Amino acid sequence: MRFIDTLQGRPYAWYIRPVLLLLGRAAGGLTEPVRLWGRVPLAFLGFLWMLRVLDRRRSGLTPALRALVRTRVAQLDLCGFCIDLNGSIALQRGVTEEKLLALADFASSPLYDAAETAALAFTETVTLTGRTVEAPLMERLKSHFSDDAIIELTAIIAHQNLSTRFNRALGVHG
Repeated sequence: MRFIDTLQGRPYAWYIRPVLLLLGRAAGGLTEPVRLWGRVPLAFLGFLWMLRVLDRRRSGLTPALRALVRTRVAQLDLCGFCIDLNGSIALQRGVTEEKLLALADFASSPLYDAAETAALAFTETVTLTGRTVEAPLMERLKSHFSDDAIIELTAIIAHQNLSTRFNRALGVHG
C-alpha cells in the first residue's frame, strides 16, 4: 500500500509507512490528523510514543480519569475530532454517558468525586491561557494524588493540548 501525502502528492517517508499501515488497519482507514502528522514523521513518532507512555496500564491515574481529562481539554480547545475520539474512549473505559455529558459542569455535578473535580479544575487552569495554578488547587490535587501522578496528569494535559491545537490550527474537523 502506498501512502501519498494528500496535500502535495508526495509519498510518505519509508520509515513511517509501516506505522501508517498499522494505524490505518486498526482504525479502518487513516484519520486526517494521522495523515497530517505523517508529514513530519519523527515528530509523529515522538507524539505516538508519548501517547503510549501516558496511557500505559501502570499509570498512577485511572484510565477513566485520563480519558475525562483529555476530553475536557478537547472541549476547552474546541476540537470536535478530539472530543469525539476521547469521549468514545471514556465510554469504553467505563465512564457513563450521563457523566460524560456533564463534563463541562464537573465542578457542580454530583457525578464527579473530589479527586476527579480537583484533576479537572487543574486541567482547566493549565489549558486556559493566562491562568496560574494557585496553592489551594495544588493542595487539593496533593490530597488525592502523588507528586508523580500530578506530573503525569500535567503531561497528559500538555499532550492533549498539543493534539487539539495542532488539529484546530490545521482545520481538522470531527
